[in-house]
Amino acid sequence: MPPIASSALEGETVVHGIGVSPGVVVGPALLLAREAHAIVERRLAEDEAEPEIGRLEQALIETRAQIRGLQRDLETRAASSDASVFDAHLMVLDDRALMEEIVADIRQSRRNAEAAVRDVCERYSAALASVDDEYLRERVADIRDVTRRLIRNLTGAVESPLADVPRGAIVVAVDLSPSETAAMRKEHILGFATDSGSATSHTALMARALEIPAVVGLHDLTTRVAAGDEVLIDGNKGVVVIRPSPARLEEYGRVAEERRKIQRDLTRLRDAPAVTRDGRRVTLAANAEGVEDIEPVLSYGAEGIGLFRSEYLYLSSKAAVGEEEQARVYGEVASRLAPAPVIIRTLDLGGDKYMPDGQTFHEANPFLGCRSIRLSLMYPEHFKAQLRAILRASRAGNVKLMYPMVSNIEEVVQANTLLQEAKQELAAQGVPFADDIEVGVMIEIPGAALIADELARHVRFFSLGTNDLVQYCLAVDRINERVAYLYQPTHPAVLRLIAQTIEAGHRKGLWVGVCGEMAGDPLMTPLLVGMGVDELSVAPSAVPLIKDAVRSMDYASVRELATTCLTLSSAGAVRQRCMDEVRRIAPELLELV
Repeated sequence: MPPIASSALEGETVVHGIGVSPGVVVGPALLLAREAHAIVERRLAEDEAEPEIGRLEQALIETRAQIRGLQRDLETRAASSDASVFDAHLMVLDDRALMEEIVADIRQSRRNAEAAVRDVCERYSAALASVDDEYLRERVADIRDVTRRLIRNLTGAVESPLADVPRGAIVVAVDLSPSETAAMRKEHILGFATDSGSATSHTALMARALEIPAVVGLHDLTTRVAAGDEVLIDGNKGVVVIRPSPARLEEYGRVAEERRKIQRDLTRLRDAPAVTRDGRRVTLAANAEGVEDIEPVLSYGAEGIGLFRSEYLYLSSKAAVGEEEQARVYGEVASRLAPAPVIIRTLDLGGDKYMPDGQTFHEANPFLGCRSIRLSLMYPEHFKAQLRAILRASRAGNVKLMYPMVSNIEEVVQANTLLQEAKQELAAQGVPFADDIEVGVMIEIPGAALIADELARHVRFFSLGTNDLVQYCLAVDRINERVAYLYQPTHPAVLRLIAQTIEAGHRKGLWVGVCGEMAGDPLMTPLLVGMGVDELSVAPSAVPLIKDAVRSMDYASVRELATTCLTLSSAGAVRQRCMDEVRRIAPELLELV
């Protein structure tokens, strides 16, 4: 494993982590110790149990009001979709089984509410933490965050200090909860850095929403930094410099100004097409997950939605979402984007996250279990309800649909059969829809890439989900810090799977897109375009960067680059070739990646 930290100029220390929110800031370190609520466990008399439960109920009311207040406050400072992460906290408070167990503990053990909340919630957290799944690990953070807030209200402890810290501080902590991050004020806190954390945590989402530069996953930063030490955070590259040298500060001052200039210049590309200098046209779409994402998709100049993650509609709800609500959301997205295309991906959920009948089950390895298209086919009536909802939205004339995590022909045939049944049911009811709706599949399993020529007989487009394709191809859990360095999108095996998929699709007359993180990395743009991809779907904010890369290149040149890269034997060699090409055609982008 590569070293995590290294010494640098004049006694400074450079520590590498995961950049989760871009920006460069310098300021004094504010070390934040995790607040510890001293809980005095006491025995209750027989007639004290019910009043104690009443005290718990009052604390629940206060906690719920505080969380809703956080949501409202965050909505005024960030997008409403970012404030929705607190829906998960409200769901913890509304978890009937959890609350009934706390009440039962108070009655049976005759203990005060603080002790019961602490122990019951910790048992829940430990059970979820033992499951090897990213989503459930994030739910552990939600439960513990809510637990701390509930205990604080029971004990009368003060609120987190992050809402009122000295101006110009950089917070350094072992970890930060979503509610602590949401309490930050950009005008006070320059940035933050934590020992733990991942790029997909709610804390990372909060940092990006509030535009606070942040680096997480720094392991032992809190043991290296003293309160008041000058600290530099580079959220773009995931770097923290402790006690930076004058030379380092001068270098970063230049870089920060250059980045600001580049970002300003990129705004001119909003209405320009993504076309190479020698005329190769690439469709540049955006990824989205809700109605609230439409404005960023349009404002950044995307040519539609290349991946609409329908599962987020479910994850923000306490139960299965009915056909009517789905049709309303899909229809609003389609009508507001028309005539630009909108590709709706059917549910991409794991069995431990959601079951249509309201039940849940846990699997030893959910990444290889009953999820995505497998789960949908297990519940055909629920799947058909989603298909009908997508079809109803298709009357706008710009909707396409695709199935995730396909691994064999039979899954596509079965899904298409259910789609046909859904069409017949709508036709019988006189409900209008687009009968010729385009259907595609996500290629994110190596086995699917290897049979792409056969899959092409049953669909009209492929979309490469490179996140999972890399993960499955290389047997690497990319959120596992111990093996994350092995997650290499430029690995020769990954590139050969991508090339084989593109070639198979084109031979059969299909267009092929990429909607994973590779699509949003400007260093990968010349390679992917050179390999022949027809569409790139990225985060809305990445559209200007990728468009600049496309418009700076010659298709003939990047075709040669792709041919060369497919002969290289190491991921590092491929990435270096790509970096050299970007340095040649659009060197300004290297300052942003």
